[in-house]
Amino acid sequence: MLTLKIVSPEKVVYQGPVENVTVPGTLGSFEILNNHAPIISSLEAGRVTYTTDQGRQQMDIEGGFVEVKKNVVNLCVEV
Repeated sequence: MLTLKIVSPEKVVYQGPVENVTVPGTLGSFEILNNHAPIISSLEAGRVTYTTDQGRQQMDIEGGFVEVKKNVVNLCVEV
């Protein structure tokens, strides 16, 4: 399991466990799974999707950054 934290300038949008996360990277969308290599990447406008116990969730963003380290995914986004 991954731990996902999505932060916008206004508030923490989501914080909790997820199975996977798909983000709109600058060079194209990519999926983050358990034990993903550490990475920091900028994000373009697009859709972030993630799977929780309640099912697939999604949100549209205007851009931002993603950091992955030791199964923790931090998204700093503009919504």
